[in-house]
Amino acid sequence: MPTLPWPWRSELPSKPHNDFPKTSNDNDANSKRLDTRLRSILIVLSSISIGIALTTTSIAITKQYGRRIRNSDWVTPDMFRRRRWVRGVVTSVGDADNFRLYHTPPLGFRWPFKFRRVPSINKELKDETIHIRIAGVDAPEVANVNIPPRILPGPFSSGKVLALEMLRAGWGTTYEQAGAEYGKVGKDEFLRTEAEARAARRGMWAKGTHAETPAEYKRRHAAASSPEEAEVMRIKSMSTKQQGKRPKKGWLRHLLGW
Repeated sequence: MPTLPWPWRSELPSKPHNDFPKTSNDNDANSKRLDTRLRSILIVLSSISIGIALTTTSIAITKQYGRRIRNSDWVTPDMFRRRRWVRGVVTSVGDADNFRLYHTPPLGFRWPFKFRRVPSINKELKDETIHIRIAGVDAPEVANVNIPPRILPGPFSSGKVLALEMLRAGWGTTYEQAGAEYGKVGKDEFLRTEAEARAARRGMWAKGTHAETPAEYKRRHAAASSPEEAEVMRIKSMSTKQQGKRPKKGWLRHLLGW
């Protein structure tokens, strides 16, 4: 006879067990569901990995080839350590030994990815250029020799030393004040190149080697209280130089009054 549970007992009759064995069709279905889940997880993980790789690569490319050096404040010591080349467009020239450069990185300023432009008005160029002073050379002020400031073409692209090219053309003197730098060529090469230009009467030496140097020009204007006084000092200095260049009279010239 079947046993009936008492009303106050907590035990409930157990569920009947399914004693039928699983078929191969059930196992195949479970395997297919597991494979589908694994494939979905792999697809998601692969998409995330590819996204991270593309984002990291694009950031690195933009940083290396697309980020502009806006001005001198953006120049870091690491750029000097790595000897990084900076390519750009000269937007203005000072007194021949300094100029302003608008940095144009490859990404955005060169074909086939040219979609950026160099500004042409002063308002857009404000705080967007690098002020560069050419090392090792002192060039004439604009008013010093009454010639427009100039940058010799070619040295940047051909790899020549711009300062030496200026000295060779006769448009500067060797800068010998504190903090002067001459690079690998050294100060002696700068002085030799300057002396060669003086002897050949090139550039500012065309009228003779007694021309006022940029350093003398700056000292004269710093000492004068007005432009008129500076001009008087210039005339006296030139007269002294010309007298120093005259050959000394011998006793015969003094005797004959020559």
